[in-house]
Amino acid sequence: MAQTRTAPTGTAAGKTPGRRSPGDRILLGATRHSAARTAALALLAVAATGATLLLPAVLGHTLDLLLARRGAEATRWVLLCTGLVCVPAALDALDEVLSGTTAARTTAWLRHRLLGHVLAAGPRATARFAPGDLVTRLVGNAADVGTAPGTLAGSVAAVAGPVGGVVALGLIDPWLAGGFLVGAPLLALLLRAFARVSGDCATEYQRLQGEIAGRLVEAVDGARTIAAAGSAERETARVLAPLPELSRQGHRMWRVQGRAAAQAVTVVPLLQITVLAVAGLRLTQGALSVGDLLAASRYAVLATGVGVLVGHVGALVRARTAAGRVAEVLAEPATAHGYCRLPAGPGTLELRGVRAERGGRTVLRDVDLVVPGGTSLAVVGRSGSGKSVLAALAGRLADPAAGVVALDGVPLRELGHDTLRRAVGYAFARPAPLGGTIGGTIAFGAFDPGPDAVTDAARAACADGFVRRLPLGYATPCEDAPLSGGESQRLGLARAFAHAGRVLILDDATSSLDTLTEHEVTRALHGTTTRTRVVVAHRASTAARADRVAWLADGRLHATGTHEDLWRDPEYRALFGAP
Repeated sequence: MAQTRTAPTGTAAGKTPGRRSPGDRILLGATRHSAARTAALALLAVAATGATLLLPAVLGHTLDLLLARRGAEATRWVLLCTGLVCVPAALDALDEVLSGTTAARTTAWLRHRLLGHVLAAGPRATARFAPGDLVTRLVGNAADVGTAPGTLAGSVAAVAGPVGGVVALGLIDPWLAGGFLVGAPLLALLLRAFARVSGDCATEYQRLQGEIAGRLVEAVDGARTIAAAGSAERETARVLAPLPELSRQGHRMWRVQGRAAAQAVTVVPLLQITVLAVAGLRLTQGALSVGDLLAASRYAVLATGVGVLVGHVGALVRARTAAGRVAEVLAEPATAHGYCRLPAGPGTLELRGVRAERGGRTVLRDVDLVVPGGTSLAVVGRSGSGKSVLAALAGRLADPAAGVVALDGVPLRELGHDTLRRAVGYAFARPAPLGGTIGGTIAFGAFDPGPDAVTDAARAACADGFVRRLPLGYATPCEDAPLSGGESQRLGLARAFAHAGRVLILDDATSSLDTLTEHEVTRALHGTTTRTRVVVAHRASTAARADRVAWLADGRLHATGTHEDLWRDPEYRALFGAP
């Protein structure tokens, strides 16, 4: 099976000194997108925290009134205590609903943006990221980022609680706040260590999730090969090979969180005891009342609210790590298009000084080639000679590292997106049925060619016959029409015939056709001079029907000419297994 491709996490998301990292910018963008909802969540959280902070003071004052036997006045304060208990509960319920809808809305926005960027980047994105890893980033990591606005809003309240508790202790008696602040640096160090270690765990955990997903998609895609090779157990072991390390990182995250909780259990009671000891001393000195002592005990609990902070810090760390992985995808540049239109012309295709690279390796170099408008060119060569790369460059599914590809004198880079896609049509060895129905698959493209053009294209591709035998003909859903490899290729050819304006590029698009069908399709292909045709050929018969042949060898244009002229060369004949 193909080796899983996984981009190194952190490369694109690495932080340049003095600048926000790409991941942080993603988090900021997600928060801005839901700014109103985030503000509402923050207000709800702060209001609930405010009520919680008022409650100890009100309870303390109520207790003092009761001890002073001022029952009539105390009744009003008891009712106020009841209200302060109920208000946070109601606000928390609203917060839960709003948090869920905000996370869903933000996740949907980010997934839409991410999917649009992946499709705009085209083959470059799938060349860098394995499909399974890409899906993990788009689905799982985007969902983690989607929780960031709610988590940030909750973090405001999570910080406001301890800060408010310390301020309240200071208002009751400055000595109480001083006693607490002596040990506060220990809590800060605990949170900092937790954030750092849990960040490392989350990064590795999410990377391993993407790797397993990538391997799984490869295995599903190669299910027939695995079954034929009898290697199901070995492939299962390969797919799940990262699982022990994933488990180790997961357990490590739980250990980090457990260690932080254990340390908090040790430190927090000491701080609370310190506050209570100071409060008791001040009570004996007459500086505090019994109600003040009760309030101080409650504020000491609020001031040491490390558990809430640990939860929010953990969620923010996961969201930030996920944002870094999302940022790596968005860092892959999308294809930029110009604004030029094509002048009137026959569809002359030119490659001038073209060099192409894949994975840091030069696969085409110094290619100079002209395909006159309305003619056909067969591209031949051994495996790895650069045929498919040249086909991709000819219609700008990829850009050359150097040189220019032009159509009727206009560089493809300068053409508008719609102009380019209306001018160039493609057919591939394994076309994807993306139109929903069989007819929709043929019509799928930059424009709808109309039902008559769809039918004509299907006839030219020798697909009309088997399509009409389907239960609903052209309206048959793709999932209800299991197709052979040859039938799928004929639909792909029909789609290309229906959309190609000036140039038609076939990249191994007839490899699954039987000889008779291939002959009929090729006759239809070469029976017109209104389109320029570029055909990646593996059969001598296909090359023989082309007007000219471009022979690639070792990434260079070895020779051009007619098939008849090149056939005199033994090396050329060897490409087709002929003596």
